[in-house]
Amino acid sequence: MPPVDVVLVGFGWTASIIAQELTDAGVQVLALERGAWRDTVPDFATDHIQDELRYAVRKQIFESPERETLTFRNNASQTALPMRHLGSFLPAAGVGGAGVHWNGQCWRFLPQDFQIRTHTEQRYGKDFIPADMNLQDWGVTYEELEPHYDRFEYLCGVSGQAGNVGGQLVAGGNPFEGPRQRGYPLPPLERSASTVLFDKAAREVGFKPFPCPAANTSRPYRNPLGVQMGQCTYCGYCEWFGCGNYSKASPQTTILPVLLRKDNFHFRTHCNVTRVNTDSTGKRATGVTYVDVDGNQIEQPAQMVVLCAFAQHNVHLLLLSKIGQPYDPVSNTGVVGRNYAYQITSSVDVFQKERLNPFMGAGALGQAIDEFNGDNFDHGPHGFIGGGYIALWNTGGRPILQHHLPQNAPKWGAGWKKAMQENYLTACSIATHGSVMSYRSSYLDLDPTWRDVYGNPLLRLTFDFQPNELTMSGFLTDKAAQIGRAIPGATIHEKKRQGPYSIVPYQTTHNTGGAVMGDDPKTSVVNRYLQSWDVPNLWVMGASVFPQNAGYNPTGTVGALTFWSAEAMKRYLKNPGPLVTV
Repeated sequence: MPPVDVVLVGFGWTASIIAQELTDAGVQVLALERGAWRDTVPDFATDHIQDELRYAVRKQIFESPERETLTFRNNASQTALPMRHLGSFLPAAGVGGAGVHWNGQCWRFLPQDFQIRTHTEQRYGKDFIPADMNLQDWGVTYEELEPHYDRFEYLCGVSGQAGNVGGQLVAGGNPFEGPRQRGYPLPPLERSASTVLFDKAAREVGFKPFPCPAANTSRPYRNPLGVQMGQCTYCGYCEWFGCGNYSKASPQTTILPVLLRKDNFHFRTHCNVTRVNTDSTGKRATGVTYVDVDGNQIEQPAQMVVLCAFAQHNVHLLLLSKIGQPYDPVSNTGVVGRNYAYQITSSVDVFQKERLNPFMGAGALGQAIDEFNGDNFDHGPHGFIGGGYIALWNTGGRPILQHHLPQNAPKWGAGWKKAMQENYLTACSIATHGSVMSYRSSYLDLDPTWRDVYGNPLLRLTFDFQPNELTMSGFLTDKAAQIGRAIPGATIHEKKRQGPYSIVPYQTTHNTGGAVMGDDPKTSVVNRYLQSWDVPNLWVMGASVFPQNAGYNPTGTVGALTFWSAEAMKRYLKNPGPLVTV
């Protein structure tokens, strides 16, 4: 193949942003996507995308585990087995990546999240951090990322109420958020009956609820690229579906209409990248090797390589390409695969008498409190690190998967139907969304037994919830129950998260780590600009660079880091070489 300036592995959110930024700078960019092309018309048209059985139950918008999967075990003493059905998380496949099927819950991390080790040691002392916890600063600060958070929010047309503009608290917003230069581009989404219930109850017990930031447009919106988005119709089919209304931010609705018109950008679908190629020194990437839809193995030369795949796939590719030292959990040395983390969630179902009409929803239509996220409260008496938000999301009322029944309701038959009829319109659920720290025992490596269709070792995931996270999640669930009990006439069902972690039931797709960023090559794969320490013309995007996972959904921070890295790439292209030396 003819060489290109930059090759992108994957064509989702991060690849679209990098491509838009670098092509504006005059660079020739090629994106290689393992999945298919898809767009709002015809793939997400409302006459067929709102098919819960096809897309949410049979998962036809995601990767196919019969072709690509990983193996899993809870700890190193177990034998890992392949994940043969998608369950706990849902990697995307296809143009737009996870940006097609996400809810649009678009948060900023707290300032202390980026300096969590330094902050924790200063406030609580070094002994407060468990010995097996690989707690790390990110190497970048909230203040450095703030302009890039702003760019991503205005690209997406985020709807919300700012809580801290220029250091001044703003009534109605999140009083705990870091200072922002300006408010959200759009006002909050319209409230639903259930979020009004939550708001009243949370205030009743002394908390400060606010509308959740939503990449679902509350008004018609034209973003800075000139792309027009439509006003959300609250159809309730965001999560696990493409948007047929141009209302949920995705690469298709915010960037691609501009990017695809450029002569210096191209993309190819059904191209599965299997290696990053390097020269004889191993210190310079020369391109990638991929397998096309006909099974042909093709080499694509490039001056620069950017890994923009799903978090675990980035790590898998680094390991297969032998770039960076693989992590060894016994000695706690090496970097590739280190600091895998996840998210821990729980819920409190609420049963009351007021009619809520749950089918009127949007992916990020919610009301939240942030009193117990990050270090917004004194952790000293509780003995754990981390936290999370508590929210009532009204994402929709789909008939198969989105309903809440009392704990003792029958599981099938006439009794189940009666319980559904009595509760569908009036039940709701309060969710907790907690951080997960990184540990020596949580990592990614190559499986010694199982191989994929190309003969390569599968990626192996070793992970379990640790006492710190289970204690924190229980604490959050108790607070959520406190709000639930404050709803008039309500009965509640607390669903605390229990260990061990199971990869079978869906929880969240928020996988992080394995190729983390930092300021020390001994504990990170990429530097603060997401540039490889070992191969300076190789960059890694996405949540795989998170040193641990904060108590928020990751996409807002993924977007901000991508804009931050794109600015660094422009400097690199003018003067190639390591942007950080140690």
